[in-house]
Amino acid sequence: MKFAHPSDTSRPFPITCRHTFHHTFHTAPCRHIHGTHPCHRSQRRGPTLPAHRNPHLPGPVALPRQSGRPAPPTPLERFNTAPADEAERTLLACLHSPRWARRVAAHRPYPDLAALLAAADEAAYDLAPADLAEALADEPPPTLPAGAYSAARTALDAAHAAYRHRFGHPFVICLDGVPPAETPDRLLASVRSRLANDPDEERQLTAEELRRLARGRLARMARGCAIRTTGQRSRGARGRADTPHPR
Repeated sequence: MKFAHPSDTSRPFPITCRHTFHHTFHTAPCRHIHGTHPCHRSQRRGPTLPAHRNPHLPGPVALPRQSGRPAPPTPLERFNTAPADEAERTLLACLHSPRWARRVAAHRPYPDLAALLAAADEAAYDLAPADLAEALADEPPPTLPAGAYSAARTALDAAHAAYRHRFGHPFVICLDGVPPAETPDRLLASVRSRLANDPDEERQLTAEELRRLARGRLARMARGCAIRTTGQRSRGARGRADTPHPR
């Protein structure tokens, strides 16, 4: 008897599936699911997909290079592991209160920036009037951005002098997030409006602005930005205040 290939469906005579244990005659080709019957296992398979290729992407995806070097520590991790005196110097650059700096440094390590800011706020709320006066003594008054008109600088100098004469300490305000173009108007309006406060109310507002300034400086420290000490800025601000601005 002449046998036909299983894929040949044009011949009416019986065919045999060669891979069974005994010859079985069929009147139709082998209809087993491809790959499940022994007659299909000997067929050559096509190339498989590489393990690093995503079938939904047009080309191969490069695997990240594995490096044996550990990742460098983040600024917050360096702050957590720094000696106590070094950590306190970093904190004094944010708020010149030794009591505040010692308390925040003593609660290290901090898992993230949010925990550090929460501890800084809690320590700032507990500052006594003497601690606030110590911080204010080294806090520079806010200045106008470069390129401001000389008339605005003259008005700000006069407002700072009036504020210091009334309350006995420099005017402080946190302007984080204020665009430079809006800084002159916001600064002059704030110092003039706060001149009408009574000393107790202004003391509370000043403590709140110091807390906000410390938060902003801590956040910049955690991002790796350099922070100059408040004393350096204060001396620089006093030097600029003593120099008359060109009219």
